[in-house]
Amino acid sequence: MKNKDYKILIVDDEPDILEILKYNFEKENYIVTTANNGKEAIEIAKKTNPNLIILDVMMPELDGIETCRLLRELPDFSNTIIIFLTARNEEYSEIAGFDVGADDYVTKPIRPRTLIARVKALLKRNSLNIASNDIIIGELTINLEKRLVIKNDLEIILPKKEFDLLLLLASKPEKVFSREEIYKNIWGNYIIVGDRTLDVHIRKLRKKIGEEYIRTSKGIGYSVNTKHLK
Repeated sequence: MKNKDYKILIVDDEPDILEILKYNFEKENYIVTTANNGKEAIEIAKKTNPNLIILDVMMPELDGIETCRLLRELPDFSNTIIIFLTARNEEYSEIAGFDVGADDYVTKPIRPRTLIARVKALLKRNSLNIASNDIIIGELTINLEKRLVIKNDLEIILPKKEFDLLLLLASKPEKVFSREEIYKNIWGNYIIVGDRTLDVHIRKLRKKIGEEYIRTSKGIGYSVNTKHLK
């Protein structure tokens, strides 16, 4: 896809930021819409179905964290790329953002060229074609086209990052993926996240699919366990 085929929604309560980002992304031939708060963002997203949303954290009406959580609950936006903008750089704020399904996290002041580079990298990674064959591990079936997991005939719908994490580990069963490999493949080179972020995602994933499917190699990383599965 070319830039002109991608739709971007930018959400911020600061008019100057909206104007600057809209101008720079339109220069790159992206289709851009804007919103001033979270409530407005959800309504516009439903109408325009953007490929990517740039979302400020601190906003009136509905903050970015809650807006992202509500968007992820809607089937149409479960896999939409969401980037957070914030003036805050505390680790807990980043963890909260990733926990509700953020794909990237950018602190203000914003450098438009850097942000555009991140957007391009995320869109490219998201558009890579994945083989349509299902992956079966034990009682789990990972459906790549619908991006869901089936266990004992029950569908398990995972947030984007949890599904991507499971898919990465399941792509090479028994291979131990280092934490660095996981960060690079799931969060990308541009993003710096704390160790707790990965641990939280692993814990949530285990709770949903079963503790027995993911093995910890202490001090190294994680792998999908197949040796003791039916």
